[in-house]
This record gives sequence, structure tokens and C-alpha cells, in this order.
Amino acid sequence: MTDGTDNRNSAEPAIVRLDPSARNEAISILVSAYRSEPTFQYLFDHRRPGYEQRVRATVRELIDLYFDLDQDAIGVMVNDTLVAVAFIGEAELRLNLAAQISWRIRMVLTAGFACTRRYLDYHEKMKEMLPQPLAHQLPLMGVNPKYQNKGYGRILLSTVEKLCAENPRGSGLVLDTGNSRYLPFYESEGFRSLGTIRLGDFEDHVLYREFHADKAAVAPG
Repeated sequence: MTDGTDNRNSAEPAIVRLDPSARNEAISILVSAYRSEPTFQYLFDHRRPGYEQRVRATVRELIDLYFDLDQDAIGVMVNDTLVAVAFIGEAELRLNLAAQISWRIRMVLTAGFACTRRYLDYHEKMKEMLPQPLAHQLPLMGVNPKYQNKGYGRILLSTVEKLCAENPRGSGLVLDTGNSRYLPFYESEGFRSLGTIRLGDFEDHVLYREFHADKAAVAPG
């Protein structure tokens, strides 16, 4: 993890770029963030034993894939503690997970065939909703539960938005959430709905924020 500054004596949050040395810390934060999310609970069958192991395996494999593909990863540091992380997919990366053979094999071996198939189906539905022109995606973002409600999530998302807005190759940023209580937060950041994905008895919300008005994006109907 590098940011070019020494923050050891400051309690002010600092934005850092993440490299694979932050892998284990990022996994821990994201597992804590996603294990209670309705989307992950549905996709990885929280009623069956081994749910947290399946979430951990999925987060680990996604992080490794995004590092392997040299995608941006950023975090928020407070003193020497990584408290929040986000992984950003480039606008050109319309990732076909089904074609990632080694990733798919590892997922089947760790999360199981049924959960891997369910996740791939969900991923394909997400891809169908992505706007044109191409937009960046935010597949993973989370804040350490011990540091929630301190504004670090907003700092992190604002930094992601700034990075994406400065990149002329993308029209905006897409993210999703299965937790409707987060919708006011995202709406306050300028996100609008692209639609929903039905997952069991609830809906996953797919949201989009446009950055470049001259590339007006329209969700496919």
C-alpha cells in the first residue's frame, strides 16, 4: 500500500492505492461488509452451513482476479489501519466471468457449483443492465464495521467518483446494493436507478452516476 506520505502520527484519514500486499486486510474488511448483505446471503445460501467460508472464498477470488487484471484498488487509512477499501473496474472491462476458466474452477472448488452458477447468472444480469457508453464498475466496496458511521465510506466513494470522473474513457460509475437502507446515501451522491434484479424475495438495486454529460448514457430497455 502506497500513498507517498507518512501518516503514522496523524489520525486524519488518508487515501492510499492498494497493491497485493493489502490482500488479507482487504479480504477481512469485505467479508465483514458483505456477509450480512441480502445479495450475498441469497447468492451463497446463508441458511446452509459454511456460508461465511463461501463469502470469504468469493471475495478472495474476486480480489485476486482484479489484482491480476491490474484494476484500480484504493483504501482509506487511519494511522496504520486500513479501514475501508474499494475495487474499481475500468470502463472497458466488460468482464465475462464465465470465460475466466481458472477463476471459475477455483470458485467451484471453494464456493461450490450451485453458488458459483448462481453468482454467474447474477453477474450476467448485471452486465445486461450496464449503460452505453461504457461506465466504470464498483464490484467491491466496504468499511471495517469498527469504523462505520464516521464518514469513511463517503470519503472512499467520493475518491472513487473523482478517479472515474477524471478518466475520459468512461461515462460514469455503476454499483449495486441489495440493502435498500443504503439507497438514500447513494442518491445523495448523485446515483440514479438503472433497475433491479430479482433475487428470491427481494431486489438488488443497480445504480448509475453519470460524469460526462456529453456521453449521455441510456439504460437498455
